[in-house]
Amino acid sequence: MSTGPAPAGAGRASADFEVVVGLEVHCELSTATKLFCGCPNRFGSEPNTQVCPVCLGLPGALPVLNRRAVELAVRVGRALHCEIRPSTFHRKNYFYPDMPKDFQISQYDEPIDVDGYLELPSGRRIGIERAHIEEDTGKTTHLGGGGRIHGADRSLVDYNRAGVPLVEIVSRPDMRSADEARAYVAELRAILVASGASDGRMEEGSLRVDANVSVRRTGSDAFGTRCEVKNLNSLRSLGRAIEHEQARQVALLEAGERVVQETRHWNEDEGRTSSMRSKEEANDYRYFPEPDLVPLAPDGAFVAAATAGLGLMPAERRARLATTVHGPDAAVAASTLDQITTVVDLGLDDLVVEVVERGADARLALARAANEAAQSPEDARRLDPGAFCRLLELEAGGSLSSTQAKSVLAEMLAAGGEPDAIARRLGYEALGSEALESAIDAVVAAHPDAWARYAAGEDKVAQLLTGQVMKATKGRANGKAVAAALAARRG
Repeated sequence: MSTGPAPAGAGRASADFEVVVGLEVHCELSTATKLFCGCPNRFGSEPNTQVCPVCLGLPGALPVLNRRAVELAVRVGRALHCEIRPSTFHRKNYFYPDMPKDFQISQYDEPIDVDGYLELPSGRRIGIERAHIEEDTGKTTHLGGGGRIHGADRSLVDYNRAGVPLVEIVSRPDMRSADEARAYVAELRAILVASGASDGRMEEGSLRVDANVSVRRTGSDAFGTRCEVKNLNSLRSLGRAIEHEQARQVALLEAGERVVQETRHWNEDEGRTSSMRSKEEANDYRYFPEPDLVPLAPDGAFVAAATAGLGLMPAERRARLATTVHGPDAAVAASTLDQITTVVDLGLDDLVVEVVERGADARLALARAANEAAQSPEDARRLDPGAFCRLLELEAGGSLSSTQAKSVLAEMLAAGGEPDAIARRLGYEALGSEALESAIDAVVAAHPDAWARYAAGEDKVAQLLTGQVMKATKGRANGKAVAAALAARRG
């Protein structure tokens, strides 16, 4: 078992190998109380103030299942296109100081959510093997020794988190790069937040990720030996850990060594993984049915009530916005896909859809939402759709240049108001045709060589002339109108 520095070459990955990644995401559910007792499910309280005989595992204390946790688990399953099945709870036995019962109540061979998928913004589908309900553990803090148990002076245990309801979402090993794994977690987080199941705050531990990483020869269908990497609490850590582990395993194989199946710890400061323990198998945990809980079998009425009002998930919202902008059958260019993804991620897609339904130019609405409005997403979500639609009309009709429209939108985001009034206050009245022609006359007279080249057919000079007209009119001229007037004058 390798516990020393990464092998030589661990900073790179060979083109002869591809990485295979499957993720286990632990999501704390947004319930008021814990999974099997009435203690508050609340982050940030003083240590060991949200505990009771049940979550402390005291003799005679019995679990009572939290109905709301089951409802949220059903919502997660439906949002991930899973089949909702009857399920049972088991005791997962192990010795950890942060689980006072010395076992964790979890779902083993009969999980509640089975066989689903998640669609990435790229269109790639990642399979979901299962999503099961379980209770969270407490939190151990090791003092000294770099924050790990080895070399620590002492350890402190906070049981506030013990018993908090979790859904563990297990993907299939369908991801082939660190970027794809990051995209998966970002999309999953968006789904969990949209479904109301979780706040998705990785910085508070509401969402925690373990990565199963292996490598294999390019073109092979056989899976390599996988290692599970723990302690991934950000998208950045996830990506760095996968890239490091991929390179470490490739270096081992190229040196004629073998990869050992084990659990590894990610050290963010050092940018490397290190061995924690040999990888456990299911029989190491001695699963057996939880005798104090009956099987869980939500019927159709329960599932329907739990998923009522679930709404559109991010992939469906992206598809709706793409159809709104391009029509139902048009292909979506990569640049537009980036804008669509940004708008959906920021929750501005309803605004764009509404203003397009009111008659606004669809691509202009998307561009302004993805670029200018995205700079202040909270303000943009409060933007009056009628006022935004009017601003787009002014820009599309030539009453405001794009630069002027952006300035007006900035004012609307900061303080609200009607675009016509803001434009007048900023001195953005539309430039009349006579004033425009006069400005063009002055620019042509001042730049005879540039005009001669443009008149002779050198189209690229139009940009210089247009810029001079805009400068002469202090930005009041509309760029499209200037270009049209120059072209008409050239004949």
